[in-house]
Amino acid sequence: MRVLVIEDDQEVAKYICKGLREAGHTSDHAADGKDGLFMAASEPYDVMIVDRMLPGLDGLSIIRTLRASDNRTPALILSALGEVDDRVAGLQAGGDDYLVKPFAFSELSARLEALVRRSAPEESQSTTLTVEDLELDLLTRVVRRGGQVIEVKPTELRLLEYLMRHQGQVVTRTMLLEGVWDYHFDPQTNVIDVHISRLRSKIDKGFDRPLLHTVRGAGYRLGGD
Repeated sequence: MRVLVIEDDQEVAKYICKGLREAGHTSDHAADGKDGLFMAASEPYDVMIVDRMLPGLDGLSIIRTLRASDNRTPALILSALGEVDDRVAGLQAGGDDYLVKPFAFSELSARLEALVRRSAPEESQSTTLTVEDLELDLLTRVVRRGGQVIEVKPTELRLLEYLMRHQGQVVTRTMLLEGVWDYHFDPQTNVIDVHISRLRSKIDKGFDRPLLHTVRGAGYRLGGD
């Protein structure tokens, strides 16, 4: 599950993003309303978390603008304003759910998963990423290849999801550091090599056709010839 977190409180944002990573999801963070609107309008997300009170542009205005442009990404509104009228205003603005601060991460996570389930097209129930015979269920976080369940750790799961969302494309080390670990430092660090090696041993070992390829001097590619 790919989540956009639009939250100006850095501590709250870190808490949410850390919890999402530990649960095996990926997240992007915007610290103000204008950046949040731009990211929500320009990138595909499974769900977004929108703080109501934001600098630059408030959360309800973000949601109204997105809905007016036919962006239907499910939106969970976070707010310290918890009166009935506040919740009604959030839902009427186009929000899909409303959670009052302070909150438990377990409830936040459950609400996000419910929003993603409800937004999946009924005819396909498309909550699975697939690359050839490799599958990742975005809701249960279960990985299978050729019908065989593969046990992967949370970081490996985030790495696999990122690669599957970019299947057939060359993904650079910098892209992986920023998209999986949220790191912005020397891309020569060996953290990527270690996790790529572990992931490759799990999804390719024992199978006839390797899926995870190293593109010398460029990065990595999942699938493709």
